[in-house]
Amino acid sequence: MTDPGRMSGPERDRRVPVGFDATLGAEFLELTPERVVMRLEVGPHLQQPFGILHGGVYCSLVESSASMGAGAWYAERGQVVGMANQTDFLHPVRSGAITATATPVHQGRTTQLWQVQIHDQDDRLVARGQVRIANLERRD
Repeated sequence: MTDPGRMSGPERDRRVPVGFDATLGAEFLELTPERVVMRLEVGPHLQQPFGILHGGVYCSLVESSASMGAGAWYAERGQVVGMANQTDFLHPVRSGAITATATPVHQGRTTQLWQVQIHDQDDRLVARGQVRIANLERRD
């Protein structure tokens, strides 16, 4: 069987995390051009020295969920790249699962803006962010 992380283009199932997302242990629950939902189990390997989830993990989920949704929307027209990631940390999380939900605010010709909310397993908003994304047109 082919490793989904080694495949590219339309034959790769984009819902299977690869690279950094796989290293974090993230999973995609939903991935469409209008909505992306990612889930992550919080463990000691993702905590900062004070025993709470590292802020970089929130930033990573914001970036990944927004970028994957933006890429699904832009699709065959080209590729997308992040331009800015702004993430706010609202409540500390020590354990359990967190879920990031990304939705588009704007999907334009050259850029996209996606908002992301991250909730803990008790449905408490623990972080929120947004990502500005550039659409890079394919130049065949």
